[in-house]
Amino acid sequence: MSEVSLQGEKISLAGKIPAPGSSLPDFKLVSKDLEDLSLVHFNHKCKLICIVPSVDTPVCANSAKKFNEKMAHCPADKAVCLVVSADLPFASARFADNEKGFERIRFLSMMRSRQFAKDYGVLIESGPLAGITARAVIVADDKNRVVYSELVSEISSEPDYRRAMEALTDTL
Repeated sequence: MSEVSLQGEKISLAGKIPAPGSSLPDFKLVSKDLEDLSLVHFNHKCKLICIVPSVDTPVCANSAKKFNEKMAHCPADKAVCLVVSADLPFASARFADNEKGFERIRFLSMMRSRQFAKDYGVLIESGPLAGITARAVIVADDKNRVVYSELVSEISSEPDYRRAMEALTDTL
């Protein structure tokens, strides 16, 4: 079990974030087309997984925008960025349509199950955000081995973009 904070208030999370050297847990998440996707759909690509509470908040939206910009420098056939949230796929699609230019990001929803959030150590167990995710970034190589992970200690703060992108670039 881990802890983060929301505006200074401690929040308990279920599980532990995957540590460097470990393998990514498989998942079943929902695409904008309501298709169930798992790790196998992203085989043979390095993965940057940006986990956010909701793209409907400024910090989460900014994270998606920044990673989308930074992914433009990575070869599309070798790397993918997944933005995972508790948002319905329709909300994520609307966000992407309104913002334009999200070709390098795949928005995925945990609407059918909270198992992803438990397995990735980001499920908020208590407080006003119980049931959605804390903020985290995980980078894995093309064989699903974690090379970088960050559980952002304050949910309202942004992740370390530079370190995440350095980890991704080093795996390519």
